[in-house]
Amino acid sequence: MGVINVTPDSFSDGGRFVDVEAAVSHARKLIADGADLLDIGGESTRPGAAPVSAADEIARVVPLIEALAAETATPLSIDTMKPAVARAAVAAGAAMWNDVSALTWAPDSLKTAADLGCEVVLMHMRGEPSTMQQAPHYDDVVAEVRGYLAARADAAVLAGVDRRRIWVDPGIGFGKTLDHNLALLKTLDRLVALGFPVLLGVSRKRFLARIDSAAAMAGDRLGGSLAAALAGARAGVAAVRVHDVRETVQALKVQEAIGQ
Repeated sequence: MGVINVTPDSFSDGGRFVDVEAAVSHARKLIADGADLLDIGGESTRPGAAPVSAADEIARVVPLIEALAAETATPLSIDTMKPAVARAAVAAGAAMWNDVSALTWAPDSLKTAADLGCEVVLMHMRGEPSTMQQAPHYDDVVAEVRGYLAARADAAVLAGVDRRRIWVDPGIGFGKTLDHNLALLKTLDRLVALGFPVLLGVSRKRFLARIDSAAAMAGDRLGGSLAAALAGARAGVAAVRVHDVRETVQALKVQEAIGQ
């Protein structure tokens, strides 16, 4: 899954693709590099990020989704917590709703997902982006994240979402310390065992700099991103959400050729 952030403040590439033509050009490159699907976001969810209105988010993402849907068959995902944005994005051509709030952000999130009938990603997040990294605590992070995602999947099915369209995401870096992130990465097979496709987002995230202090800048975290993505692939995740598509595709091909 290639990432396209049409935001001014995303942690890795904020401001680079706010222009539709620049974003379309970047999308073409990601597809040429081997992206199987594209995730488009109009609101940053980095730690400490400020929220934006649904209207602003729609204005950022819909023109890009419309442009891409008109020229490519590559599936498009909308990265949003807001049902109104999801509705507008799916109407414009998106086929997946990637929700970091696991359909808890609004009272009508579950119903909207059921009505849209699209693929939906339920991600675990402790708190919200503006506060999630303020001393997050778990008694057993692996069991709690796994249990939460199983419960949210059940809630979605009860609301009318097709179980076959549900994905889950452990939310690496979302309300979690380095130790929490590492514990989840070491036990991804337990999340895979739930039976839902797992989406793993580790690309360029800040926890990598906690391991290697030389990777203070997001652009210096390629090696760590690849290592974590490969670990996810070995554990059986269905997709990795990445900024560096060509490098990740190459790494996955080599790992597959080795037989791991």
